[in-house]
Amino acid sequence: MTAYAVAHMRQATMGPKIVEYLHKIDATLEPFGGRFLVHGSDVEVIENDWQGHLIVIEFPDREHVRGWYNSPAYQAILALRTDNSQSDVVFVDGVEHPHKAIDVLE
Repeated sequence: MTAYAVAHMRQATMGPKIVEYLHKIDATLEPFGGRFLVHGSDVEVIENDWQGHLIVIEFPDREHVRGWYNSPAYQAILALRTDNSQSDVVFVDGVEHPHKAIDVLE
């Protein structure tokens, strides 16, 4: 089942370390089939408050997303982001199609 790494980046210091991270992250995704679906585009807030940016990276499954995050290549650049931003990061599975809202009740 498709899985996602989702980040809510509330604040980032746009300096040399974040720029280096951005230059290097794509190569860490490739071996695990990861691809950006959403990456920092403007959000339109229609309910409550939202500060920051949304990042969504798609992977073939949860095993691939964990493999990417724990890989030596990603771990080598992780501090470039975590030392220069405030983010919440979660892994989540997608849904099988067709999916209806009431499916979560089962």
